[in-house]
Order: sequence, then structure tokens, then C-alpha cells
Amino acid sequence: GIAIVFIVILGLLAAYFCLNLSSRAKSIFDAIFTIPMVLPPTVCGFILLFICGSNTAFGRFWIETGFPLIFSPTACVIAAVVVAFPLMYRNALGAFESLDRNMLDAARTLGWSNAKIFVRLMLPLSWSSIAAGMVLAFARALGEFGATLMIAGNIPGKTQTLSLAIYDAFQAGDDDKAMSLVLLTSVICLSILIGADSFLSSRIGRGGRKKKKQQAAAGESA
Repeated sequence: GIAIVFIVILGLLAAYFCLNLSSRAKSIFDAIFTIPMVLPPTVCGFILLFICGSNTAFGRFWIETGFPLIFSPTACVIAAVVVAFPLMYRNALGAFESLDRNMLDAARTLGWSNAKIFVRLMLPLSWSSIAAGMVLAFARALGEFGATLMIAGNIPGKTQTLSLAIYDAFQAGDDDKAMSLVLLTSVICLSILIGADSFLSSRIGRGGRKKKKQQAAAGESA
């Protein structure tokens, strides 16, 4: 739940940042923002462990302040954000790129600031793709295993996520517990996907019916 907040905010900002870059710069940043999606999770976890550990000034700063990032609940959030971020970013970027640039330019000629255009135009018009990205990112964060194990460990009651608990129960030979956790995770993921699909379908359907009514009214007026 905490991770998805950061994923949405960072994903939207990254997509907006890449929108107006040159073609070459956009390719570079797009590769950087997307690479966690194609790297093995253990590789992502190793990189995060190196960055947040005592090997770097960033990691030492948090350790010296008494708030170490590794092997803590915060590490679980960091791992989930990193591996699920590309899904949110790619959906948001695709939605922003499909918007009519003439409409955005027209809003600027009316005196709208970039922030107002982003909040009042771009987000509402892209909401369906953004919502789909949120659902996919949440499901991916929920199922994260490799990066979480590397940076957060598998500490029961502290950093043990559902995926790690299933692995732990299987290793211990507790098949009943593993199966119950598998069913719980499956029900959660299926509920999220089915609920989101129903919500998006209903909203799209209502939007289509509203558009048809507006077109019919315009035809009658003509």
C-alpha cells in the first residue's frame, strides 16, 4: 500500500519528464526507467543492496542516523517500488503520448501553466491507462520476491512478505500453510484484477454512451 503511492507519483512524474525530451535523450531515460522490468529481480536486489548498504555514502548516511534502509520494512517498500515502477511509467507515458498536442498547446495559449495542464487536462484524459498501470504495479509489487529477499531479508514479523512466507513455509515442509498463503495471494490478485477490469469497463461504457448522446443531441440541433 505504501509502495503503490510512491510508484504512482514517481511513475507519473517520470512519464511527464520524458514527454518533452529530445528523441535521443528520451531513449536513454526510457531505458533507465524500464530496465528494472527486464532485469532479474535478484540483480535489482543486489544493486539496491549495494546502494543502500555501507558501501556508499548514501547507505552510510542512513546507517549513521540510526535508520538503516537494508533489512527493514523500508527495504520491502524500496524493492516493491523499484520492480513495479516501470509498469506505472510505461502506462502513463503511453497515455500522455496519445493526447492531442494541439489541445495542450491551445491550453497554453489560454494562459494555463504546465502544472494546471497536467492536473486539469492530462491526468483526467489519461485516467484509464493510469488506473490500469496502478493495478498492474500493485499486483507486481505484491508478488515481488527476489529483490525483497536480497535487500530486506526474510525476517518473520518484520520483512516477511506473502511471497517470502510461502517460500519459507514450503522450505519448512509446511504444505498446508504454504497452500493457504498461495490461495490468499491468488484471491487478492484475482479480486484486484477483476474489480479493476469491471470498474474500467463500466466507466468506459458510460463515457461511450455519454458521447453518443452528445452526438445525437448535436445532430438534432443541426
